[in-house]
Amino acid sequence: MTATDPTAHLTAEQIEELGRELDAIRDEVIAGRGEKDAAYIRKVISAQRKLELVSRGVLLFSIFPPAWLIGTAGLSVAKIMDNMEIGHNILHGQWDWMRDPKIHSTTWEWDHVSPSDQWKHSHNELHHTYTNVIGKDNDLGYGIMRVDEDQKWHPFHLGQPLWNFLNACFFEYGIAAYDLELGKNLHKRRRKNPEFRARARAVGRKIRKQVLKDYVIHPLLSGPSFLPTLGATFTANLVRNLWTHSVIMCGHFPEGVQVFERRSIEGETRGQWYLRQMMGSANISGNKAMHFMTGNLSHQIEHHLFPDLPSNRYAEVAVKVRALFKKYELEYVTGPLPKQVFSAWHKVFRLSLPNKKPKVKTPDSVRELVAA
Repeated sequence: MTATDPTAHLTAEQIEELGRELDAIRDEVIAGRGEKDAAYIRKVISAQRKLELVSRGVLLFSIFPPAWLIGTAGLSVAKIMDNMEIGHNILHGQWDWMRDPKIHSTTWEWDHVSPSDQWKHSHNELHHTYTNVIGKDNDLGYGIMRVDEDQKWHPFHLGQPLWNFLNACFFEYGIAAYDLELGKNLHKRRRKNPEFRARARAVGRKIRKQVLKDYVIHPLLSGPSFLPTLGATFTANLVRNLWTHSVIMCGHFPEGVQVFERRSIEGETRGQWYLRQMMGSANISGNKAMHFMTGNLSHQIEHHLFPDLPSNRYAEVAVKVRALFKKYELEYVTGPLPKQVFSAWHKVFRLSLPNKKPKVKTPDSVRELVAA
């Protein structure tokens, strides 16, 4: 919701033609999936497991500072790989076409306190369906932040830079919390709901499993290195949380990314859904290592257009998608990581304060603009 709608120049016919062109890009990639792609994800999984095993082995001697530094760095990278390029993308069903029961969205469990089935519901079904729709997309502001000038300001929002920082530090727990929709389910009546109680117990079991692995078994195996290993594991989880939070923030919160009202998606067509994904996402520019460490979510625009395509294909898809942005005169929001992080945090601080001037009432959806 901005003072000037960046899609107002498009006609209904152009929007649907854009949708057909994007469908064609998706169909081409699906038709070209093969052994090279399958070999890629198997290689990544193997590398991650070896790196984690070696790093945990080094941390058995973490009483020695060099071992602590090497082991902590390796474990941090391994956890990022597990969550980003592997877990996130497998749980999206990007590799289901391989029909490998060990690398499938229905069987994969990741190194994360949020159970995979609950994450798939809140992320795949809700976030990707209702991208940047206020009140429908829990990933937008994580339920604790004001994300648009048109939202009513409350004194509580003054603290949102702090809330956001704490959420970043303990991001996996924040994800588990809004997967459970704690904001509405902690109401006394809702707490007694059998479905909510079952989901809460599942989260509790997953948390216990993660804590037992990271903060009990591994440190105990380290013997005299118990405390250094404990600290190393905490540090690795912190690094992973800060990194993943930064990547996600850069994908949906920088200046220039659009947000939408609920009524804007009523009767939304395929072309309009595509357009909302394009306007509601942003990319991170960088080299191949950057793209890999973000789980290729540096190509957030392409990921939101085609969430079930193999992540290793997003770079080639991005060239064609960017050409469509240019063809239809749309802004392709992208930039290096420091720029995108600064932009996102600037927006967090800016929206923590009340509006300085009266808001401008504007049309809130592409469909309404076309109808007008």
